[in-house]
Amino acid sequence: MFASFVNLKMMDFRIFTCLGPVILLAATARGQSAELVFPMQPRQMILVLTKDWQTVDGQLQRFEFVDHAWQPVGPAIRIVVGRNGMAWGRGLHPMPQTGPQKKEGDGKSPAGVFALRYAFGSEPPEKVPGIKIPYVQCTRTLECVDDPKSSHYNQILERPSVPKPDWNSSEKMLMTNGQYRLGIVIEHDTSPPEPGNGSCVFIHIWLGPGIGTSGCTAMRDGDIESLLSWIDARANPVLVQLPQAEYLRLQKSWRLPDMPAQPDPPAGK
Repeated sequence: MFASFVNLKMMDFRIFTCLGPVILLAATARGQSAELVFPMQPRQMILVLTKDWQTVDGQLQRFEFVDHAWQPVGPAIRIVVGRNGMAWGRGLHPMPQTGPQKKEGDGKSPAGVFALRYAFGSEPPEKVPGIKIPYVQCTRTLECVDDPKSSHYNQILERPSVPKPDWNSSEKMLMTNGQYRLGIVIEHDTSPPEPGNGSCVFIHIWLGPGIGTSGCTAMRDGDIESLLSWIDARANPVLVQLPQAEYLRLQKSWRLPDMPAQPDPPAGK
């Protein structure tokens, strides 16, 4: 269950139940095999690739699982990740024994495989046409707790709903610079949250090409609108986010699709 939104009944989320485990991917670390178990077969995948661990700019490609194979959907989308690149996060994948690991405040986006179950934004729901994923409209009191000392670490909640707030640091979800006009929660470090391993990781609108985030994945506003009109909670969507070398190393064992050969996506704001 997603750990970040804690007031599920109050926010009237639609919760999708699991029918049974599906073993989709297998990974190998230091010669030891480990299985990646999904609650249900993903039928939508968002694949994000960057040149290496330190690179900020990258590409995003959508895929749908059709006739037992991943098929690309639409053109590549230009994205940026953390200002310091990527590091292994905590998601659906087995944690590798080598490579950088994400920590709170490191300015790195999490690498790995992550569920995508909830969207958010400053827009009212009626202004997000065609959305097929549970959506929360941000308010002035909606916060994401990034204080590792808090018992509510990596949770998104309405501050007035907590009798005794115990955090000294949080992200105000109703941002004024437009980055959170629309966004998707990346389920990194949520089952359960481990303090200090990174919090409040989203897909959202960028400030511009080449401008890294604090640890999120960002893109043009038109691209995230397209993404939100496509993503469907019933398809159990996942995000796979990797540097190029790790993608090539894990592609076969993780059964990842081929990234279509195409020119770089156009630049722009």
